[in-house]
Amino acid sequence: MFPDHETPGSEPSGAPAVAAARAPEPEAPAVTEQGSTTESQAGDQSNNDLAAHDSVAAANGSSAGSADVSDNKSPEDSASLPETIPAEASAPAEETSAPSSEELNQLMDQYAAPQQAPTEGEIVEGRVVAIADVGAVVDIGGKTEALIPAGEFMEADQPIRLDPGQNIEVQLTGEHKDGYLVVSYQRARRRRVWGNLDKAYRDKSTITGRIVDRVKGGLVVDVGVRAFLPASQIDLRPIHELEEWKDRDIDVRVLKLNRKRGNVVVSRRSILEDEQKLQRQRLMESIAEGQIFHGAVKSITSYGVFVDIGGIDGLLHVSDLSWGRIANPVDVVRPGDELDVQVLKFDREKMRVSLGRRQLMPDPWISVPERFPVGVRVQGRVVGIADYGAFVELDSGVEGLVHVSEMSWSKRKQHPSKLVQVGDAAEVVVLELHPEQRRISLGMKQAQTDPWVELAQKYPVGSQVTGRVRNLTDFGAFVEIEEGFDGLIHVSDISWTGKIKDPAEALKKGDTVQAKVLKIDAVHRRVSLGIKQLNDIWSNWFAAHKVNDVVHGKVSRLTTFGAFVELADGIEGLCHISEIEDRRGRDKDKEKRPQQGGSPSVLAPGREYDFKIVKINPDQHKIGLSYRAAVRHAERREMEEYRSSKSSPTATIGDAILAKRSL
Repeated sequence: MFPDHETPGSEPSGAPAVAAARAPEPEAPAVTEQGSTTESQAGDQSNNDLAAHDSVAAANGSSAGSADVSDNKSPEDSASLPETIPAEASAPAEETSAPSSEELNQLMDQYAAPQQAPTEGEIVEGRVVAIADVGAVVDIGGKTEALIPAGEFMEADQPIRLDPGQNIEVQLTGEHKDGYLVVSYQRARRRRVWGNLDKAYRDKSTITGRIVDRVKGGLVVDVGVRAFLPASQIDLRPIHELEEWKDRDIDVRVLKLNRKRGNVVVSRRSILEDEQKLQRQRLMESIAEGQIFHGAVKSITSYGVFVDIGGIDGLLHVSDLSWGRIANPVDVVRPGDELDVQVLKFDREKMRVSLGRRQLMPDPWISVPERFPVGVRVQGRVVGIADYGAFVELDSGVEGLVHVSEMSWSKRKQHPSKLVQVGDAAEVVVLELHPEQRRISLGMKQAQTDPWVELAQKYPVGSQVTGRVRNLTDFGAFVEIEEGFDGLIHVSDISWTGKIKDPAEALKKGDTVQAKVLKIDAVHRRVSLGIKQLNDIWSNWFAAHKVNDVVHGKVSRLTTFGAFVELADGIEGLCHISEIEDRRGRDKDKEKRPQQGGSPSVLAPGREYDFKIVKINPDQHKIGLSYRAAVRHAERREMEEYRSSKSSPTATIGDAILAKRSL
């Protein structure tokens, strides 16, 4: 990259470049940029702010000293430059008509006229002629074509694409190389950018940039050069998640500009402050207590919500958000929500506005005596727990206290948190009512009978009960055995197969089921029930079978380590792969061998075979089987039958096999 070394106020101005005398198409005079750039400084910012962001300035390619173009030599500079042949020279001679005497006189006058040499630092307009490894050849209208060295493209912050025939602006460097005038495309571009930035700074106008990076203390905004946007200047309120702002286009205003050091500091907050100030001035003239506004939630804290009512942020305290109890405002509103609020208090000097939302809602306590008289049973929700009891919400904004002594029939006193949790549904009875004090005394035990008095004697562990499915959950089903007495059937206690993942697959709400009492916890009012325990198929199967028994089963599925065999409804055994292959009968039934896991097997899914029990584990419900042992057992039995039928004590297994094949 060619850094811009022009000192503010010393930018040279040159006369327009004279067009090259090429017939029959003389080039138009080159465009020159004249003017001076002033080193800009922000009035309210200190020079220490610029020093803190030298990393951003360094990325803009600025340096304190001056460098010559000849210092930036690349290996490609030694290569031969492409020869540019004018289009006129390539035309056949016979097709070119002889110029008239008048045209010759004009050409002679033009050639005789003195041409002013281009001035170093001047910006001229040219046309890209060719692109080579050493750089880009540009026709700037002089006798000598210009060259943009390839090193300038390699050092650029962003890729630069130039195409032949494209019109561009370049800056003269005053250097020559291999017959070419060396020019800088980057200098001209950056000079134009700095000129626009200087104008935007002086006019305090708004420019648009894209956030390209995050650095310590803020963001980097691409406004033609890399500008620093401090975190405090991003928004009206502190921003903590700066990564979320990357790749966003924003409007900013130049706060500080130092072209010599390459420092540019921009602000988005100043634009927002001006807009907010204008809105506040308009709102100040019309705001009054009792006025209703439609605002948007700006931010949420633990004590309330800040609502933007049109340029002014008012505080909506959590107590004025709703008539009901609210633990955290985020449970009711979210940032960006729109709601109607009423101005409760306005301090014009301090610019503070107190807002209310519940004031726009009807007071629920007005109709409490008619809706909740003494003795009525009400369904509520636990909204708070204290050492002395639990608070139950009967309706939005209407709460009552259930004292700890009124929560359970049990003589053993427990902390309220052991009996109920926040969010639990509770059926209560109104015991006392004091609407003028906004107080209601409730009781939970009055709304239920005490099913635990003789529970252990009535339903001992192991007894069979009948009940109705009251509720289904992901982990099981609640069965109501009698009024106020529920038991839980866990999903694992529904069937022995273990294939039921959701209780809804086997049970429905309202079904009448029979279950076995597995466990009773009178302290915590919990009863565990099981359906599969009514018919313990595993115990019955283990009682009827032992090791070395030959059983008949159907292969349900094959795995890489063996085959699962269904021996009875809900009972499976495993035949390990080492117990499947019979090496002596490897060629038997080849057509029946399926492919499983890349290796052949003599067992096929869905077919039935004989297996020998080699292992039994009743506690873990595991059965080990052997197909190979069952085959050997069958062979020995056939041999014994053959010997007994032939009465030949010297008969062998081979004789038995030959006899079997001859049948």
